[in-house]
Formats: sequence, C-alpha cells, structure tokens
Amino acid sequence: MACVGLIAILTTLSVYCTRKRKTRDEVAEEELELDSPTNKERHAEDGEQPSLSFFSIKTIMTATNNFSNENQLGQGGFGSVYKGLLDNGLDIAVKRLSQGSRQGTQEFKNEIKVIGRLQHRNLVKLLGYCIHKGERMLIYEYLPNKSLDFFLFDSNHRMSLDWDTRFHIIFGIARGLLYLHQDSRLKIIHRDLKASNVLLDATMNPKISDFGMARIFGEDQLEAKTRQIVGTYGYMSPEYVMIGQYSVKSDAFSFGILLLEIISGKRSTYCDKERSSLNLIGQVWDLWKEGKALDIMDSTLGKSYPLDTALRCTQIGLLCVQESAFYRPSMLDVVFMLGNEVSIPSPHKPAFLFNYEIKQSESSSSGDPSVNAMTTTSIDAR
Repeated sequence: MACVGLIAILTTLSVYCTRKRKTRDEVAEEELELDSPTNKERHAEDGEQPSLSFFSIKTIMTATNNFSNENQLGQGGFGSVYKGLLDNGLDIAVKRLSQGSRQGTQEFKNEIKVIGRLQHRNLVKLLGYCIHKGERMLIYEYLPNKSLDFFLFDSNHRMSLDWDTRFHIIFGIARGLLYLHQDSRLKIIHRDLKASNVLLDATMNPKISDFGMARIFGEDQLEAKTRQIVGTYGYMSPEYVMIGQYSVKSDAFSFGILLLEIISGKRSTYCDKERSSLNLIGQVWDLWKEGKALDIMDSTLGKSYPLDTALRCTQIGLLCVQESAFYRPSMLDVVFMLGNEVSIPSPHKPAFLFNYEIKQSESSSSGDPSVNAMTTTSIDAR
C-alpha cells in the first residue's frame, strides 16, 4: 500500500511539473480558443463574425522584414508597432507584445475579444493575430497618417489641420463612440480614449484604436467599478480617478478633453503662465465665463473657421467635462448637437479646476512646502 501511495504522489507531481512547463503561447491558445470549432460554432449561433485570421510567424517576419528598425512605426505600453506588406500586396500594422509583459497579455486577449467582433468606419479594423512561443502579435489595417497626436501637438504638422478636417475628425470620433456605446452588438466602454489612440487613414478619417482597456457592459448595465485604475492623466473622469467607477459618461469626459485639444491645439495639461488655471479645462472655463471662449482656438487656424460652429464645439466640450457625470451628455446627444444647430444647455462647473494662486498660497502657508495632505492613486501611464 505504501508503494501504491508513493506512486500516486509521484504521478501527481509529474503531471503538475508537466503543466508548469507549458510555454506561454500554449497557455494563451488554451485561454483564447480562437480557432477551436466550438468557438466558431458559438460565434455563428450568436450571429457574430467568425474568428479572426491566424497569421504564421513566418508570414509576419517576411512582411515586416524581420521587424527591422526601418519598419517600426512606434512604441507604447503594449510594445512596438511595425509596418508590414503581405504577399497579396496588403499593407498591415503589426502590434508586437513586449515579452514578459503581463498587462500586455491581458490587453492582447481583450482586444481580440472586443474589437475582433466590431466593424465601423471610425474603428480601426483588426485583421488577425499571431502567437509563436513567447510572441503575441495583433495585425491591423495599416493607416498611413499615423495618430492624431502626431499632427495635433506638433507646430509644423498642425498647420495641415484646417477647420473642416478638425471638425470631420471630431464628428468621426463621436460617431465611433456612439457605435460602441449604443449601436454595436456589444456595449463597449473604451476607457482610454486620447489623441494617440485615434488613428487617421489616407483621407484623414479618424479611427478609434487600442481596446486593451475596454470593457463589455450588459445591455442594461449603467456603470461598473474597478480597483485597478489604468489610463492616462488628463483624460480620465473624476469618478474613475477617485473611486474607480466608469461608464459611458467617463468615455464622454475623455471625448470632451479630446475635443478641446483638437480645437485649441493644446494638450490637456496645458498651462498658460499668464493665467491662474493649471490645465486646459480651467483655461477654457475661465474664458467661457469671461465671454471670450473663442480665444482658446488654435492660432494656426487664423480666422478661417465658422464662429458659431467653433463656439458650439467649445460648449459641447465643456458639457462633456462637467464634474458631475449626471449632467454630461450621452454620445447620442453629442452627435446630435454636433450635427444640428440646436439650443445647447449651459455647462456646469467642470472637473479638475486647479488654481495656481491658491496652490501658491497653500504652499507658502505650510511649514514644510515639501509636505502636503494629498495622496495619489497608482495609475499606469499609457
């Protein structure tokens, strides 16, 4: 009996060690089950599009010239992005996960789960994926004009963004978010909308990208909470930063920030030394109260924009960044207000109003200026 017990223990240990030795890509394939017949049948029953295409590592290596530096388009929290050319002449963008990145693995699975099921002219199209040993890659359509921040925050490139182009981009982003929130099969909260996550095609049509942080909501679900707050400073809503609560209204807040950035050509963290406001929201709010809202418009536009439309955009931006999520418009409301000359409500107090003079006064009254009562939440910059 003792021998039988020993054999049973050794067998259990052997199975355990074998499972532990599985490579990361084998585990990922088990978790994703992207090409399993059962998964394909389930998608068909749900009326969803079939599973994404699987690209071999050989195909990707050939397409990207072995991930050459000349083919690299950029780099972010997920990893690097490379341009590729398939044998059929199709240009692609390959998003390559940094090996050893646990967060990247979750993003990888999440993007496939979310964006792989959605199709809209203002969402980037995911073509497929590649898993090879420790490598994980996402294959997208290639968009030649890079991301919005490439144009928006560069003094030279911003000159090519005339008013019509900017309004077209604003309207396209709004329609993309409306599709995610209301018109798609799934109700999606993006959670990381920002200028660098809006890509531009050859004719400057905007396409929302990077769904690694996105969450699927139930049809009747209004909000959710998380303990892991991830996102980008300047774009996150106050309720998300403070208590981890997110909803369609937190996406609306991010859109409002992005809208104000597009019309002003300034980052959300912009600070004018001649004014007390320490960010773009405060700057716009101060000008709005003074009746000088159009002073925030990008100087590179000159006067070549319709005053009423520009003022309406500013007002919509302020409505979206209101401190209370209750008062923020839905994206359906935003699209309607952008596309029609209608009466728009006056905005309430926006979030994150910081005053330089108050900050200076508080610092000088403290015995030790290096000590303050503020705490910060650990946020992953992306």
